[in-house]
Amino acid sequence: MLPLSTVKGILADSINRLVGQRKVRRGLAACLFFVLLTLILSVEFMPQQVNLLVGQVSPTNVFAPRSITFQDKVKTEEARNIAANQVEQQYIIDPQVSVDVQQNISTLVNIIDDIQSNPELDESERIAQLKSKIPFILPTDVLKTLAQPDPNSLEQVGNSLTTMVARAMEAMDGVTQENTKDVENTLVDEVNNLQLNNSYKTLASEMVRYYLRPNKFLDIEKTQRLQEAAREAVPPIMVAIKEREKIIGVGEIVTEEHIAKLEALGLSRSILPVSSILGSALLIALLMCVVLFYLYQQNREIFNHAGYLYLMGIIVLGVLGVSKAIMAINITPWPQFGALLAYVAPVATAGMLIAILLDSRLAVLVVAIISFLVGLMTGGQMRFAVVAFIGGFTGVYGVSKLSQRGDMARAGFYTGAANVAAIFAMGLVGDTPIGLLVISSLILGTINGILSSILTNGAIPYLESAFGITSSVRLLELSNPSNPLLRRLQIEAPGTYHHSLLVGNLAEAAADAVGGDTLLVRVAAYYHDIGKMKRPVFFIENQMGGENPHDKIAASLSTLILTSHVKDGVELAREQKLPKGIIEIIEQHHGHSMCSFFYQKALENNKNESVNEDDFRYEGPKPQTKEAAIVMLADAVEAATRSMQNRTSGRVEGMVHRIIKDKLMDGQLAECDLTMKDLNIIAGAFIRVLSGIFHSRIEYPDMTKEIESRKNKRAGIRKQSAGKGAG
Repeated sequence: MLPLSTVKGILADSINRLVGQRKVRRGLAACLFFVLLTLILSVEFMPQQVNLLVGQVSPTNVFAPRSITFQDKVKTEEARNIAANQVEQQYIIDPQVSVDVQQNISTLVNIIDDIQSNPELDESERIAQLKSKIPFILPTDVLKTLAQPDPNSLEQVGNSLTTMVARAMEAMDGVTQENTKDVENTLVDEVNNLQLNNSYKTLASEMVRYYLRPNKFLDIEKTQRLQEAAREAVPPIMVAIKEREKIIGVGEIVTEEHIAKLEALGLSRSILPVSSILGSALLIALLMCVVLFYLYQQNREIFNHAGYLYLMGIIVLGVLGVSKAIMAINITPWPQFGALLAYVAPVATAGMLIAILLDSRLAVLVVAIISFLVGLMTGGQMRFAVVAFIGGFTGVYGVSKLSQRGDMARAGFYTGAANVAAIFAMGLVGDTPIGLLVISSLILGTINGILSSILTNGAIPYLESAFGITSSVRLLELSNPSNPLLRRLQIEAPGTYHHSLLVGNLAEAAADAVGGDTLLVRVAAYYHDIGKMKRPVFFIENQMGGENPHDKIAASLSTLILTSHVKDGVELAREQKLPKGIIEIIEQHHGHSMCSFFYQKALENNKNESVNEDDFRYEGPKPQTKEAAIVMLADAVEAATRSMQNRTSGRVEGMVHRIIKDKLMDGQLAECDLTMKDLNIIAGAFIRVLSGIFHSRIEYPDMTKEIESRKNKRAGIRKQSAGKGAG
């Protein structure tokens, strides 16, 4: 048997391996988000409860925080009970009972007749026989009379009783358990009216009392069915409560009606609403499935990236949590205004964050779902959901195409304006007083826009850092010329800086033409050569016509210095914590290209020795993305164009196509997803930009002769004027 410590170690290792599995981690995260979202949606963490009891004097005023229509269960149940009680009890008649009773009467009459007509029996024996055969007790004098043969009276008794019993039992009312005694008394009265002597009347009366029994029985099933139908026919008694309506005032006696209204508004619930939590849990599960199915079908990259899913869950939880906290604020002096605080729910924050960090279409879906949940958190008031969706959608639209940092502020302004208009419109629909409507729409809508913008700007840096995402906001910050790293590049390597700006223009135009990330391409182009700051004078664009240090060193050393700027740039970028996408482009923008100039120089200087081609190539890797390949091509094209002497349009166009072809044939584009069609489009974009930079200029004429001619002409005019004055 293994020691306990060994068993514990094995168990701990198994648990660690299990938790370390990707599917298990994602499942645990999904469960955590599911539980937290369910709690936020269904549980009031700061409930505005009013603990009142029937008969108690209310110590406070209670106003309805929202308009609702609810079913008064107590009154509805009372009305349904009344309808059920009004249903008559249903009976069923058993015809066999009447037959059996008549048969019993006829059988007893025949027995008495047989005893009376038996000549072998004397009177005492007949009395004894009658006493033993008759199932009920008769007086002795009656038995003596019955011992004497009287077939007519006996026949009259049998015929009359069977007729009367048949009539009573087969009537509509029949004989029930409740009316058996009444029917019995009625039949006895009829017997007493017969033309018989008293002994036979006594016999007939006792036969009625003994043999008569109910033949009409209560049909419980049919009665209950009719009662249930009567209950269902009664519609629910609904009670409408308007927003800001006073439920109960100070000093009023609490009634059942007050309690019902408070419970409907959720103001007197003191236990966990189990059914509400279960319903919320099911709804959250369905909505999570909807989002995951959408991502699986439309955006597999986000679906397969656990970090992106965690990011989306955190954003949704954060926005719903803030919204819940806002709704829980109780503004006692202005209860009417406090009931509208749900309009401040910053749903636009979720839309803007997801649009900036992940995807705009996904942001619209998430905004729609959060807006729906906001409506549920406010007790099903869809006006809050409508306003939240309009504001959130506007926020997504406002940041969908960020091109400068001011767009973030404008997005907040657009969101606030949209919220103001939406709140005003929903107030008109809800018949809100115009004074309150104008004030609330302006204040709450503006607060919503400002709050959404502040939360978005404040959360982006932390979310970017935590999940390794490069947002457009971060790229815009890096593109600012005042960025310290760009300022260093401008001062320490001015030629490289201007080269990078031109590469950025070329790359941005090409990325836009083939559907690449234009902002990432432009910013990465600005930083792609920052490694040259370590030895700027070894790069021709920074030599400013001075002495070239490469003339004094070997070609292999020159190649080492040139190629090292990639490694230096990556190290500097990591030191400055540049985004991963930019670092990858810095690392890949030369791929595995060859330094052709120094390779040829080495061949010329070492004719008797073999020169290894790989020693004159960059270390790579080759471009892995469309954006990295575009920066590589733009870098090569700009450098080649700058070195051209006669930049005619034809020569520039030929040079662009030749460089792209050389990169393609050299295998530098083999690992990215650019197609031949894309390369043609990129070449066209490069040519358009270069045509704008190096366009031909008209040659201005020599103005020297014209200036001299005008001077002479003016001098002649002055001489003529002077001669006329002298004359």
